[in-house]
Amino acid sequence: AAPPDVSQPAHVHRGSCATLGEPVYTLSPVTDGASDTTLTASLQAIRSSLQLAINVHKSTAESATYVACGDIVVSGK
Repeated sequence: AAPPDVSQPAHVHRGSCATLGEPVYTLSPVTDGASDTTLTASLQAIRSSLQLAINVHKSTAESATYVACGDIVVSGK
């Protein structure tokens, strides 16, 4: 876990956690273990862009270090 009050940048990237591509959406930074972002993209646009993954960086200063990643999947496709 990150120390309290550390801002951890987060993005939705093309690809998967195994092969991250370029960021396509910037998310609100994770601070104290939480982040809340409302995307302007429709669910249809996100589904049509799959394969996507959410990636969290250790901090702004250490953005090359990833601390969390999750592939975005849609059940019942």
